[in-house]
Amino acid sequence: MTIPKIVAYQLPSVELMLENRVNWQLDPSRAVLLIHDMQQYFLNYYDTNAEPIPTVLANIQRIKSQLKPLGVPVIYSAQPGDQTPEQRALLQDFWGKGLTADISQTGIIDKLKPEQDDQVITKWRYSAFQRTELLQIMQAQQRDQLIICGIYAHIGCLLTAADAFMNDIKAFFISDAVADFTQQDHLMAINYAAQRCARTITTQQLLADATELTTITETDLPSNKQQLKQLIAGWLGVTSDELEDDDNLIECGLDSIRVLSLLDQFKTVGKHTSLIELAENPTIAGWSALLIAE
Repeated sequence: MTIPKIVAYQLPSVELMLENRVNWQLDPSRAVLLIHDMQQYFLNYYDTNAEPIPTVLANIQRIKSQLKPLGVPVIYSAQPGDQTPEQRALLQDFWGKGLTADISQTGIIDKLKPEQDDQVITKWRYSAFQRTELLQIMQAQQRDQLIICGIYAHIGCLLTAADAFMNDIKAFFISDAVADFTQQDHLMAINYAAQRCARTITTQQLLADATELTTITETDLPSNKQQLKQLIAGWLGVTSDELEDDDNLIECGLDSIRVLSLLDQFKTVGKHTSLIELAENPTIAGWSALLIAE
């Protein structure tokens, strides 16, 4: 038995999606983007010119291009070719021998080729956490959110989301950036994720959440030291009472994306402070003296 030829289908509409049980908020400083098994072998079972593939590919490209500049690491999972029967084990019973060791099968499709600073992990089982270094990579970078896109939604993508949940990692299951065998399988996957182990959202929702979190409007700019402390405390996930004026904000975990966003917005009101100046005294007291005239 092998993967069936996949007939074109339309992505499930938002109206068919069940309500999420959680309302986790994406934080780019805590997230990793997983592009799951987008290898030529698996795409060969689709007509790649027919839905859902064109939309899914475009959405994955959008997600990567907009989240990577926000500091979100990109990890690809890819299965190896010519696995031995011992390596495949029970996968052999369900799906046959799998990929051959040929780049035309094992390679990531051209439209989503990994860049030099992206990571590729070798994947052996449905879940991208099983027998891989994914969990260790995330823990080393102190990241506990995983954005999942790719194929197939009801197999590897869903089991990876469930495994993330069991490792205390918040999974974001992108409903229009995954593809499946059928619309029914696709809908089952996104609804199970929404009800049991993840937050299921669209590409548009994901990118809106990411942009909202990393953008400060002029009306949001702090006008005194206490407001600055409250803003930064919120970014760090602590209360303003827990943050001292002389705490080193970089050591506390404040990421550079938010610092740059803060600088850009202060420039709109005539405050031209550099990142180097902020780095010389990365404290509430130091930044207040540079940015706020009280």
